Amino acid sequence: MRIGVTVPNFGPAATVDSLRAWAALVEDAGFDLLMVGDHVAATPDVTAAYPGPFWEPLTLLGYLAGVTRRVELGTTVLVVPYRDPLQTARSLAGLDQLSDGRLIVGVGIGWARSEFAALGIDPGRRGEITDEYLGAMLALWSDDVVSFAGRHVAFTDVDTRPRPHRRPHPPLWIGGNGDAARRRAVRWGQAWHPLRVPAGWLRAEGLPALRRAADEAGRPVPALAPRIVLHPSAEHRPDADRLAGEGRPDQIRADLDELRDLGATHVLLDTHRDATTVGHDHAAERAVLEEAAVWLLG
Repeated sequence: MRIGVTVPNFGPAATVDSLRAWAALVEDAGFDLLMVGDHVAATPDVTAAYPGPFWEPLTLLGYLAGVTRRVELGTTVLVVPYRDPLQTARSLAGLDQLSDGRLIVGVGIGWARSEFAALGIDPGRRGEITDEYLGAMLALWSDDVVSFAGRHVAFTDVDTRPRPHRRPHPPLWIGGNGDAARRRAVRWGQAWHPLRVPAGWLRAEGLPALRRAADEAGRPVPALAPRIVLHPSAEHRPDADRLAGEGRPDQIRADLDELRDLGATHVLLDTHRDATTVGHDHAAERAVLEEAAVWLLG
């Protein structure tokens, strides 16, 4: 099981020096993966939780590919309806080539209604748009010249080169905790990427529901690659009121052991708490990660 880190690419503390320090820490401490989030239009519903500046993830990952050598790089999650799939597929293929095949593409449908409005997209249709765009992206990665005809996007004889380094394409993780996300993971993804889940929920509810979705579709069960919090504390937290990754170090290690037993291929750790608080400091979050690396990675 590979262990990664969500790097906060937002907030006043997200400077170029801070982002470079995050990348160095993740790689030097021995973690396997570095991922960043996505917003395009920082409307008030976005900045209430993720204040600016918000670094565009594909641009940022291009930079981080140049200052790292070993870690995989990815998105948690790229909001598929926000970008034309021709642009998205080309950008991601270029990132995968420039990073020597280190890209993982985590995707989702989005949630910020004002952001959808700013981009001229109907949020009520974001699920169907996501499915069609994913189909177009996979087609664009499948051959050197591609045509596609859909309800939301259509194109003819597009030269797609350079195609991704990894064939047929970078691993596609489908983010989200609900039934629709699981069905989408079964249909399109190499992995299901649930986000910030309660302790014990995957074993009791999430994975049984994923297996049912796969059985109903007659398709294989995708891999499991969850994102959990990394919020260590001195006191024991009861499982009934904690997220996976909260509590004493022994509880967090037990969470990772359970995920390993459940067959997770990757686990992404999220140190983020609240970027809107006064004095929010990424250096403090990095210190938590650096200390946790000692008892997580040995």
